Formats: sequence, structure tokens, C-alpha cells
Amino acid sequence: MSPGPVELLQELIRNQCVNDGSPESGNEARSVATLVDFLGVGGEIVEPSPGRQSLVYRIQGHDPAAPSIALVPHLDVVPADPEGWSVDPFAAEVDDGFVFGRGAVDMLNVTAAMTLAVKPYLTGEKKARGDLVFAAVADEEAGGRLGARHLVEDRWSLVASDYLLTEVAYPALTVAGQPTVPVSVGEKGAYWSVLDTVGNPRHGSVPYGADNALEKLVLALAGIVETPSPAALTPEWLAFLQHLGLEEASTRRLADLEQLDDEIDRISGDDPALARYIHAATHLTISANVASAGTKTNIVADRARAHIDIRGLPGMDREFVDAHLRKAMGSAAGHVEITPVMDNDATVSAVGNVLWDAIADAVEDLEGHRSLTPTMMTAATDARYWRARGTICYGVGLFDERMGFSEMLSLFHGNDEHVSTWSVERTAQLYEHVLERFFSAP
Repeated sequence: MSPGPVELLQELIRNQCVNDGSPESGNEARSVATLVDFLGVGGEIVEPSPGRQSLVYRIQGHDPAAPSIALVPHLDVVPADPEGWSVDPFAAEVDDGFVFGRGAVDMLNVTAAMTLAVKPYLTGEKKARGDLVFAAVADEEAGGRLGARHLVEDRWSLVASDYLLTEVAYPALTVAGQPTVPVSVGEKGAYWSVLDTVGNPRHGSVPYGADNALEKLVLALAGIVETPSPAALTPEWLAFLQHLGLEEASTRRLADLEQLDDEIDRISGDDPALARYIHAATHLTISANVASAGTKTNIVADRARAHIDIRGLPGMDREFVDAHLRKAMGSAAGHVEITPVMDNDATVSAVGNVLWDAIADAVEDLEGHRSLTPTMMTAATDARYWRARGTICYGVGLFDERMGFSEMLSLFHGNDEHVSTWSVERTAQLYEHVLERFFSAP
């Protein structure tokens, strides 16, 4: 009996394709070999850097006029500190019907499910009406420079498509007792930045009047942290809010800029993960995550640097971000140089098309309803590279009732990441139905 999506997920987790952001990490070649073995058909391996492999199959459809679709999962995962886990993060153990391991929901569960759904088209068991692309890519967790971005910029003819499925798969929501399946239709922009300050070294025992680069940076960061983040109520947020199933008064406050922050604070007392999501879905977010300064304890710092993760809603571009940073830093702004590290504007795909309908049909086939909720992601995905070329991109999956929306959010890049075996198998069925419906649409 051939292995199913759960067994494939376990093997992908055990491959430990950990991407720490350095070019030599990732080693996605291990999972490329796993997928080729599972599929039994060789694909095109794209390797812009040693070991950083992406695996691509392009299956030609029998109708040149039919729309094309791509399934684009990624193979890399973020690091995991075993100290914070109750199990080995790379053992892929199954406990109480859940697979535990780094990548279980981000996004090796989807990678395994997509691989299973594509296999019949590679073996010839099923026929694709339009072109079908399967691209299991490297380096998503570090911005896709060695994966999706490379493929889109340098190998577009290989991966071009009209429609695309990738992450994120969210658990269903319940509104008035009825389920609805969130579909990722867009994502915030990413404006990662480096802040640099410069000073003059002298002996640390005589700091009076010293030109200390670290002090300048600390003052700048304090201003950024203490200044409220700009908020906006986008159409995507207001539509999603109606499906969150919150009390009417809470829903009303979350649709009012003047009451928004107070309501988020109130929600955080009962559901911190949901509060974090709501804040990110309605605000420019700034997180200072890495800092370094000086050379020795008794030498006044002559240089200091901070790396900050910034995410903007539609309309919050680099000009908007830099203006906010300088205003927030106040008098310290004149001592700080801002260097962009990543600049990706927010992207959103329209709904009401052949892929949207195929997803609704597939959900109805499997779940008995066709309610979908357009959802804006707070993090970045590889979809942004295809959206920039005009491709309609979504993310969708199915979970059982044991995985709630808030719990799933807390597992992303968190400890004890896990997914149910039912979810992996059901999501594979979902993609099978989506492809069948997509290729049979008028």
C-alpha cells in the first residue's frame, strides 16, 4: 500500500529543512528527493544555490484555451528550539490523532496534501484541461529569494499560471451556528528595515557627554515602541469581521477606529492569539527583533544596529512607513539611518471567479455547505510574486473541530506545532475536488 499524505508529512518534517535565513541553510534538496520518490516521476529541479532546490512539474492541459492553475507549497521550515517543546520537533510523532513537528501547519501539511492531489495528473490517471503546475519551493521562510522569487523572475514560462493555491489554510469559523471556511485572498506588505546609528568610541568609565551610538538607537526604538501604530479598517477586515462570530457589541467596536484598540485590549484578556491577529489585521505592525552594538563593555559604542519587522496594510507603502518611523523616533530620528531590507506592498486577489467557485464546490462536496470567507493574511507568502504578475492566488484547507482559529494562529512558528491526521487527509481530498471542479468548469 502506497503511503498517504500523513506519512508524507511525517517524512517532510523529519527531513529538517530548517531555514535560518542564511544561504547555506534550508537544504530543501532532502525534501525534493522525498517528493520525487513519492511521485515516481522526475520533475525539473531548480537550484540557484547549492542544496536550495525547488521541484517543478508543468503538466500540459489538453485545451489550450482553458485557464491554468498552480499549486505552490514550500519545503522549508523555521528553526525550533527543543527546550520549548514537549516532544522532539523533528520526530513527527503522532499522538491522539495529531502529528507534532515543525512545519505541521506551516506549511508541510499543505505540501503533503497538494502532492497527493497532483500525483494522478502526473501518472496520467487524471487529465488536466488547462496547464497544471506543481512547484514545491525553497526559501519561503526567508523571503523566497532562492525559491519563488527566483522562479517567477527567471523561470516565468515554467511557473506561469492564471490561478494559484498556496498557504495559509485556516480552521473554519462559526457564525450563527453555521460554519464558514476562511480563504486567504491577500496579505499585508512587508517592509523589513535596518536602523543604524553612529557614535565615537572612548573609555566607558568617562561617559559624560559621550557620543554613544547605542543610546541614540535606544531612544529611537523607545519612540517607535511607545508611539501607537496607525490603524485602518480595510474592506477585507470589515468583511472578515462579520464572520468572526463575536458578540454584536464587540463587532461594532472593532469596526470603529476610536474604539478599536480598547476592544482589542479587552479581547486579549480572554483570547490573546485572536487579539494579536485582530491587531495585526487592522494596524501597521512594527516588531524590533534583533539588535547589536559596540565592541566591549568598557568602550563607548561607536555603532549600533536594529533589525525590525514591519508589516503594512493596503495603502501603507514604504513612504508611509518611513514617515511614521521618523515621526515616532522624534528628536532621535536625525541620528538614525533607515535601510530597507525587504519592500513588498500588500497584495489582494479578487473573488468570484472559476477558482473561487471550484473551492466553494469542493467545500460543498466534502462539508455540505459552500460558505467561504475572504481573509487577509497578516504574514507574507510566496503568492505575492505571482499576484504581481496578475495571477489570482488563494490559500485554503480543512480542519476538524479540535483545531480552533485562535489555536492554529498560536502554532505558527510556535512550540508544539501540530495538525490532526484527519485535517491532512481531508485537505488532500479538498485539493483533489478543487482540481476536478476547476478543470470541469465551463
